[in-house]
Amino acid sequence: MSYPVFLLIEPGARVRHPGCPDWGTGQVQSVIHDRITVNFEHAGKVLIDAKVITLELADE
Repeated sequence: MSYPVFLLIEPGARVRHPGCPDWGTGQVQSVIHDRITVNFEHAGKVLIDAKVITLELADE
């Protein structure tokens, strides 16, 4: 059984936005259902809708 990636993401995780590589890596601040707040290096704090955007876990 596979799970949506957002179920594997938790506060403190390092992620990337696949459509915005210039944002750099971000640290997950909170996860509330399918809404993920991420603080990105070059874009600041962004609210991500995990139903629309699949964040990638950063290999750091």
